[in-house]
Amino acid sequence: AVMVARGDLGVEIGDAAVPPVQKRILRMAPRYNCPVIVATQMMESMTTNPIPTRAEVNDVANAVLDGTDAVMLSGETAAGLYPVEAVCAMHRTCIETEKQKVLPSQQTREVRLPPKSEDECIARLAMETTHIMPIQAIATFTQSGNTALYMSRHLANVPIYALTPVERSLGRMTLFRNVIPRRMTRDYGPTDAPQATIDVERMMIDDHLASPGDMIIMTLGTPMGKSGSTNTLKIVKVGQES
Repeated sequence: AVMVARGDLGVEIGDAAVPPVQKRILRMAPRYNCPVIVATQMMESMTTNPIPTRAEVNDVANAVLDGTDAVMLSGETAAGLYPVEAVCAMHRTCIETEKQKVLPSQQTREVRLPPKSEDECIARLAMETTHIMPIQAIATFTQSGNTALYMSRHLANVPIYALTPVERSLGRMTLFRNVIPRRMTRDYGPTDAPQATIDVERMMIDDHLASPGDMIIMTLGTPMGKSGSTNTLKIVKVGQES
């Protein structure tokens, strides 16, 4: 991941040069499948005040609109008088900003390099499909978390549920934009793809993530359980197979 630490960056290049450089990094990082964190003085006034300034809210919102994977507080929570309020204010701003629909010009986030692997190709196809079909959610089975990473490089208006049994991958994927990691509760064998489809449909209905009749995308590898084997994309109508 890349952190845009704007304090140190401003010392090196001058404060006036920081905003365009930040935007350039956010445009270029998806080309290299690299998550980005924007940090430093995002809600600095909340070190001593219980509410942020409008400029700070705009700063956080613009980072989200530009495609950052994460925004970070530092002094506001480490030494500030209102750490909980600062977290809540940043959370509200991110949630409200992410409600904005993705424009066609924003969909690919400068992803121009050709896919280097089957799983990256499947991930890109899945995200492109969300813009031409009424997809409610994506469920991706992943061992390493890479398929979820590749998907998160594309902006979309649907959540990506990343299912994995690997503890390290669960933690890693919490950083990826629009990705919701979920622990797999069943060990699937190499030929268990049909059962995995049924389990995903049940999860979607039981957890109120989708309704019967909704369309979702599933990606998985065959044989299942092998890292880097994602080679299958399925469009599933929820409730059809369960």
